[in-house]
Amino acid sequence: MTLMAERPVMNGTEPGSDFGDMLNLLDELNVPDGYKAEIIRGSIVVSPWSKGYYNRVMRSVCSQLEPHLPEGHIIDRAPFLFVIPGLERAYGPGIHAAHEQTYDTDSNRLDGEGLSFVAELTSGSTREDDLTDKVETYGKCGVPVYMVLNMQKKQAIVFGSPSSNGYEVRFTKPFGEKLQIPEPFDCTLDTTGFHAPEQPLTAAQ
Repeated sequence: MTLMAERPVMNGTEPGSDFGDMLNLLDELNVPDGYKAEIIRGSIVVSPWSKGYYNRVMRSVCSQLEPHLPEGHIIDRAPFLFVIPGLERAYGPGIHAAHEQTYDTDSNRLDGEGLSFVAELTSGSTREDDLTDKVETYGKCGVPVYMVLNMQKKQAIVFGSPSSNGYEVRFTKPFGEKLQIPEPFDCTLDTTGFHAPEQPLTAAQ
């Protein structure tokens, strides 16, 4: 097992540790303020939390999808760790929806298989995993809808129809257009306003 911060490898962990050991280490890890830790491909990966304007985007996604949630499900952007033991992954998604019973626990490890929707807003350090490892993992464990908001390319990608081989459906739209969200939501998401705010001109400009 390796411990990584925005991809560099840090010393202090033993290779070959099992998934339970990694989860226990994650509980004990002193993560710097402004960072989160996940378990990805046998490594603990530390990455920065979102930029300020991401909050506006996440609020928009939650408010648009909330009326279309499956019965008994809730959607939130609070920091939680969702664990998928069969695939040895533990993710802290930007936005997550699950049945309310999934959150009814005193554990800090929530059941990843209870998720009905996940969305990640990429950063330079997380985009590769958001578009590869997490697509495969969420698809194989049966999460109905996974969305990646590629903030660097200003593009929204949604994956649906999970199977043992991963997702069978993918839709892509540039920011500013409407994106189809598959069942069980069966709605459209308006991505207007998902761009970064314009930077004010300085005197030198």
